[in-house]
Amino acid sequence: MIEMKVAGIALDAATRSPIVLLRDASERRALPIFIGQEQARSIIGALENSRPPRPLTHDLFVNLMEMWEMDLERIVIHSLQDNTFYAVLILSQGEIKKEIDARPSDAIAIALRTDSPIWVMEEVIMEASIPVDREADEAERQAFREFLDNVSPDELIRRAEFRKKDEAQ
Repeated sequence: MIEMKVAGIALDAATRSPIVLLRDASERRALPIFIGQEQARSIIGALENSRPPRPLTHDLFVNLMEMWEMDLERIVIHSLQDNTFYAVLILSQGEIKKEIDARPSDAIAIALRTDSPIWVMEEVIMEASIPVDREADEAERQAFREFLDNVSPDELIRRAEFRKKDEAQ
């Protein structure tokens, strides 16, 4: 899993539909997720730390969590099926942990209100993310090619054995 942050809300040029953009810590990959207008407003409100005079749906959910002494440990966007993203809220109440199915847009809106981390499964990132820094990606590929050109099979075996010993400790 890779932790991601909300980079902002954008509009699709063709459909004018809102898109929430998640970015990894290295800012090399972005994950665009189409969302509804209401969820976009809620996410923007959370990003701007604006408080409505009356609680909106995501605020109400957070208020209920607080009343029941529940913590949102993290959200996880875990799969992409037929162009639909799936997420869960990982909640805890003392020693009890529960997963609740949620739309990613709702999960993100709640995570922003509770300052909880947003995690995305690597498979989802591989399938749906877009590169942000193509030059850095190309530089990394070039460095890897140079490494492969200059390393012997014996050296690769030694490095692999050293890594296995290091991970075992």
